[in-house]
Amino acid sequence: MPQPPGILTADLTCLPLLASALASAKRGWPVIPLHPHAKRPAGHPERACPGTGRCAGGHRKPEQRATTDTALIHATWATRPYNVGIATGPAGLLVVDLDVCKPDEPKGAPDGTTSLAALCERTGQTVPPTYRVRTARGGEHLYFTAPPGARLKNSANRLGPHIDTRAWGGYVVAPGSTTPDGTYEVAHDAPVAELPDWLTALLTDPHKPVAVPIRVHDGTRAARTALERECAVIAAATEGGPNGRNNTLHRSACKVARFVAWGDIPRHVVEEAIQGAGEATGLPPAECRTTIRSALDWVIAHATPRGAA
Repeated sequence: MPQPPGILTADLTCLPLLASALASAKRGWPVIPLHPHAKRPAGHPERACPGTGRCAGGHRKPEQRATTDTALIHATWATRPYNVGIATGPAGLLVVDLDVCKPDEPKGAPDGTTSLAALCERTGQTVPPTYRVRTARGGEHLYFTAPPGARLKNSANRLGPHIDTRAWGGYVVAPGSTTPDGTYEVAHDAPVAELPDWLTALLTDPHKPVAVPIRVHDGTRAARTALERECAVIAAATEGGPNGRNNTLHRSACKVARFVAWGDIPRHVVEEAIQGAGEATGLPPAECRTTIRSALDWVIAHATPRGAA
């Protein structure tokens, strides 16, 4: 039987990754090559686009280059041991990325798994069994089919600290891929579940309330100034990156908590002000309360004495 193009000359190190790419394509999930042992898409960036070949009509981003064409996949993975990326939007997927804490984060900070459990407890909801992939750093990817007619986008920390989602505009690293941190492996080989309605609702842009500047009248001048400044930071928080709303809420609450620990301002004043700022970003009230209390409790219990601060 004739072999597919490129398979006879493929480096043996390419074969497991080729198999991973073909397995994803068989599921109808378009794939892209990622740099070997890395998570960055292979290929040229837009600034260096030659405007020829597949880019003759304009630069094609990784999501646009993703394919389920087996001949093209064989030809690509026959050349180098590329890691495999799955373009989540074209695949009809919404992947929940539960990340681990970074080494420089405070002890006791919630990781993605803890944050998701807390979110389920607050909302009284559950996450159905679904296809899961263990990431190289020890986190997890939970695969869901995106709801019909919805064009969900990526999010960062919207559902809670260290919970990102990948949909349109994003991709995930497929099992079998390796990085210096380890290998991506299937953790639960179950059918891909539909994204629960309650998660869809939380990931759909709500009407954002208008932020109102907060003025504080209790506490020392330094404490009031710090609280008003952090409330403004929270109210201006955006969705993505390290400045996501929940991360910003937690970080700002930690900054003000030391003044509570020093007796410079009542705790309830801080909680009420930061709660209002958090809700102004569109975060659910229950999520705000949980994040604020967690930050205050931890900092107050471990606050450095004023003279040593």
